[in-house]
Order: sequence, then structure tokens, then C-alpha cells
Amino acid sequence: MAPIAVSPGELDRRKRVGVNAETVTNVTSTDFPGHYPGEDHAWDIKKFTDSFSIKLYKNDRYDSSFSLIGLDASIANAFRRILLAEIPTLAIEHVFVHNNTSIVQDEVLAHRLGLVPLTGAVEGLKWIRYYPKQAEGEPAPGAADYNTVVLKLHIECTKNLDAGDGEDDPLKLYHNAHVYAHHMTWEPVGRQITMFPEPDGVIRPVNPDILLAKMRPGQVIDLEMHCVKGLGSDHAKFSPVCTASYRLLPTIDIVKPILGADAKKFARCFPKGVIGIEAVTEDEAGVKGSDYEGHVGEKKAVVVNSFRDTVSRECLRHDEFVGKVKLGRVRDHFIFGVESTGQYDSDTLFLESVKVLKAKCTDLKRDLGNIMR
Repeated sequence: MAPIAVSPGELDRRKRVGVNAETVTNVTSTDFPGHYPGEDHAWDIKKFTDSFSIKLYKNDRYDSSFSLIGLDASIANAFRRILLAEIPTLAIEHVFVHNNTSIVQDEVLAHRLGLVPLTGAVEGLKWIRYYPKQAEGEPAPGAADYNTVVLKLHIECTKNLDAGDGEDDPLKLYHNAHVYAHHMTWEPVGRQITMFPEPDGVIRPVNPDILLAKMRPGQVIDLEMHCVKGLGSDHAKFSPVCTASYRLLPTIDIVKPILGADAKKFARCFPKGVIGIEAVTEDEAGVKGSDYEGHVGEKKAVVVNSFRDTVSRECLRHDEFVGKVKLGRVRDHFIFGVESTGQYDSDTLFLESVKVLKAKCTDLKRDLGNIMR
């Protein structure tokens, strides 16, 4: 039996998620995503290559935005989850407090230190191994240059004898009144000095101006921190991203003309730059059944850039637009936003997530092969 031929209209309908005033329609996929009864959906690398594409919109060091077009939601969501929880980073795990006379309790200070994002040479991070977990009843595993990075913080607040009379600014009255992340120093051990070379590869806080504590004269903080390699699935401090999310590309279809004052009101229902105002041309007014007949020169609403739309559905609240506009989203167009905490560049993070997913697929393929033996 020959495969069923599918019309372009049906293909477009399958890709659209309808957004109505009270409901969202066509949200569910098939049991096997992308497969429909009676049609030929056999995997073809050429077909996938032709239908899949990537668009890059923003590529700053710690913030990127791009689209993955032609994927199923399960794959896009796998990338998102890997970005959040399965790319290893370095974070403070153990804090040894030798002296802390500040008003910040030891436990609170240790928690704050653990959440300070760190950065260093990516090659060095990949060289670092995971710190072995302590088995029940066994002695604690030893720290080594290949599984532990040491940071130290020793700071004391003293009076500034050169401060002017009547000065009330603590930063001028005292030395080290505020303790910042840049006061932490890295103590390289063994091969770490070559794996994390100066100046850009050394272990350091991403943002040196993170406030850790406030002190007054006579107060001291003296502690040692051990950093280990970990995953965001174990603790959020190991997550390499501030956020990694995606949204579906919005669609706005004006099915009947929106003219005059209504056009301006329609534009105000959307974020700036989504809807534009243009004049009706003679060619448009000359087409029978176009609903533009007799409206030459009048202002009409047109879609300029649906990418910017937030799908607030504001236009669907107004009676004058009922039946004139259809809102939706494209099912296989995923707009990603990735913000790095600083240990990786934002564009590198996505490539790392691809490597992780590829490794998972390789492991699954190997295990399936072992089952079949």
C-alpha cells in the first residue's frame, strides 16, 4: 500500500498550537512523535538535515539566544535539562572555619560561599576528577590535586586612622569593612599550577564584587575552602547556568483586515515592534474579495515581527478583533535562552549539552547490544 500523501495545509496544521481566548488547542503529539498512521516516516538523515536548522540571535559571553527548528519537544527538553543539571562545574563544597568573629554565623557564611560562581580554565576543569563519595563505615577519602581545589580567605577589619573627622561612611572609616569575593585567594597544589595557568585560567570568582559579609574593627574571618567538581542534579550550586529555557515561536495571522483606529488599537495590544501600521495600496484594494476594496490609503495592521510577541492574548479580549486574528505557536520551533554563571561561555554550554546527550545515546546503544547477545 502506497504511503498517504499529505497536503501542505495539513502539515502546517500539525505544526501549529492554537492559542485561543480561554483554551490552548492541538497541544498533544502522537504516541511516536512525528509519526502518523499510513504515512512513511522512516528515518532519513537527508530528510532530517533538510528540515533541521539553527538560528543564532545573540551570542554574548554569558548570554546567548538561538532557535532549534525541526526538532521534537522531547529532544529540545533533553538539552534544557542537561544544561541545568548534567554539565559538571566547580563549586565550594567544604568550608573549614579557623576563626569567624563577624556577625555572620559559620553555617550562613559557608552557605553563601558555596553559592559563589567560580571560573577557571575549561581544560583544567575537564582534567579535575569527581571527589569520591565516602562509603558508610569507611574513612573519608583523601583530597588530591586532581579532585580538590583549595581557596583561602583571611581578612581582618581595622580602623582607618586617616579618616576625616565627622566621617560616617564605614568604607572610609574602616579597612576591610566589606568582605568581597575577590578577597578569596587560590592556593594551587601540584599539577594545578599548569592546568589552570595565569592570568585567565586561574581559579577565581566570576564576579569579584559579590558581598560576602560586613565587619567592624576587631572582627576577623579566617577560613579554608575546598572546591570539588559536581553536577547540578546534586546541588544547584553546581549548575552552570543562571537559567536555560525555551519557548515556542509565536504566530499571528490576521485573517480579516484591521483598519483605521482599530489598527492602532490592535498594535497596542502587542509588545513594541510586533505589529506595524501600513497604508492600503491600490493593488490590494483592486483584488476582489480582499476586503480592502474602497479602502485605498487607509491604515491597516500588519505583522512585522512575531518573534517579539509574548502571547499575552490581549487582542482576544476586544470584541472588534473577534474573528479577525488567530494566535498560535510553532510546535517544532524552539527559541532557547541560555545565561551562563561564568564557568563556560554561553555558546560553549550548548555544545557541551550535545556531547552529554551523544554520550547517553552511545551508552544506551551499547547496553541494547549487550541485551541482544
